[in-house]
Amino acid sequence: MKCLGMIGVVLAACFGGQANAEELTGTLKKIKETGAVTIGYRDSSIPFSYLDDGQKPIGFAIDICYTIVDAVKQELKLDKLAIEFNPVTSSTRIPLLANGTIDLECGSTTNNADRLKQVSFTNTHFLTATRFVSKKSSNLNSIDDLKGKSVVSTSGTTNIKQLTEANAARNLGINIIPAKEHGESFLMVETDRAVAAVLDDILLASFVAGSKDPDAYVISKDAFSKPEPYGIMMRKDDPAFKKVVDGATAALYTSGEGQKLYDKWFMQKIPPKGLNLNAPISAELRHEFAVPSDSPDPDSYKAM
Repeated sequence: MKCLGMIGVVLAACFGGQANAEELTGTLKKIKETGAVTIGYRDSSIPFSYLDDGQKPIGFAIDICYTIVDAVKQELKLDKLAIEFNPVTSSTRIPLLANGTIDLECGSTTNNADRLKQVSFTNTHFLTATRFVSKKSSNLNSIDDLKGKSVVSTSGTTNIKQLTEANAARNLGINIIPAKEHGESFLMVETDRAVAAVLDDILLASFVAGSKDPDAYVISKDAFSKPEPYGIMMRKDDPAFKKVVDGATAALYTSGEGQKLYDKWFMQKIPPKGLNLNAPISAELRHEFAVPSDSPDPDSYKAM
């Protein structure tokens, strides 16, 4: 009987372990089975997600994702967890997330109601507004000044959508040129193929700072949008994974490490060119770090 009792204990332990393993679902299960997490990155979203001189993905959002990976590794009780990188564009990021090619999209993606129909976001890591950059010599001060001109924006972004909506609403007759990537959008202004590029203001600031003649450009005060939240993107309807990711980002932002990470990428020289964006944290983002939120509503981000 003692032997039978011992066999029962062993079997219970074995099947109990199997049951615990089977409890994993979604992304956590995928990561556990493969021993790897795949991060989707952008190649020119400075300083959020871009390539250094060695073609390695770096940036503010990439560093946040390293923190998330550490939390996943701890949650799954893994001794090691491989990180794989996969490039994404504005057009491919959601499809590659949905089909399982990437597990996290670590870039400069706006969290909004439309995207929430397809994906989920973790706590906001930045707030930005859509503006345009132009050469000072073009003397373009307002959105209405773009009337009848050629203006570029990146395909698959909220920026090009907002530009299209403003063009129709104001009957501006703008020739909208879609670019594949943010770097291409700015290059078209540099080479006079477009008079202005419409992107998130912080991305415009990074392109201007890295240009051959930063003093030649001006970013509009006129905005196409209210300040909008950026978030790390993940698959929809995966509550177990989202809980881990939300916990990791909330702990980062509220600990004070979030502010240090911000200062590293926005207030100091960054590779590969030693640019300093000199963009102090806003009162709204400081409050967001103190009380993390994954809200898509721009009106919910108020300075306190």
